[in-house]
Amino acid sequence: MVIGLLALASIPTVTGVAFGVSEQRKSNQRKEDARRMLKFNIDAVCEGDTDDDRDVNGRRVVVRDDKVYLDDPDPRKRTYPAFTSLAFYIEYPELDETKGLDRGLGLPTYVSANPPLLNWIYADFETHELKYGNRTQSVDHVVGPWNWTEDEKTITLEESVSFVAVEEEEGEWALYFDRDGDELAAVLEEQGMIDCAFVPVNLVRRIAEEPPAPQQQQKTQQTQQTQQQKQPSQGKRSRSREEKG
Repeated sequence: MVIGLLALASIPTVTGVAFGVSEQRKSNQRKEDARRMLKFNIDAVCEGDTDDDRDVNGRRVVVRDDKVYLDDPDPRKRTYPAFTSLAFYIEYPELDETKGLDRGLGLPTYVSANPPLLNWIYADFETHELKYGNRTQSVDHVVGPWNWTEDEKTITLEESVSFVAVEEEEGEWALYFDRDGDELAAVLEEQGMIDCAFVPVNLVRRIAEEPPAPQQQQKTQQTQQTQQQKQPSQGKRSRSREEKG
C-alpha cells in the first residue's frame, strides 16, 4: 500500500517533467524553424586563381527563364533582366506517393516581388541544372534535402557542397549540381557542352532584409521623388576541360 501511494504521489511530478521536456523541445524546434526561415541571398565563392574563377567569384544567384544563374549583385549591371534570389529553408511538401523518399528541407525562393511569388529550387534529375518551379514541376527531381554546413553559411544539397558554374554562353554562368562527383563530365558531354568553361563554387548564404511591401515601397519612392524635386539639379577567355586538367 505504501509503495502504491508513493507511486501515485509521483505521477504529477513525472507528468510535469514530461510536459516540461515536451515544451522545451517545441520551443527549440520553433527557434530552429525561425533560423531556417531567415531570408537570404546566395553568393558564389571560388577559391581558384584562374580568370574564370575571378569572373565568377562574388556573383549572386539570380533566377530567370526557369533556371538558376550567377550574375552581378547589382541588377543594373546585368546583361539580362533577372530576379535576385531571396531564399529560405522549409519542409518540402511531398505528394502522398513521394512521402517515403524523406527528402526533408526544400529551398524555396522568391522569383517575383510584385506579386510575391515563391518557387522551389531543384536540380534537374537528368541534366543536373539548377532550376526553379512549383511542386508539380519540381517533385520528380532533386528537391532536397537542402541544408547548411556546421557554420550555417555554406549551402548543401544531399549533404554535398558540390556546385558548379558553367558558362553556357559568353559571360552567362548557369548553376549545376555535381551529383555524380565527376565535375559534370558525363552530363555536359551528353548535352554537347564538354568544352564549356566551368568553375566549382561554394554557395554562401547572405542574410538579407525582406523587401518592403508594395504599398510601402511605392510610398518610399514617392518620398524620394519629392525630395529630389526640392533639390537643385546637378550637372573572353574560354577554358576547356582538358585545359583545367
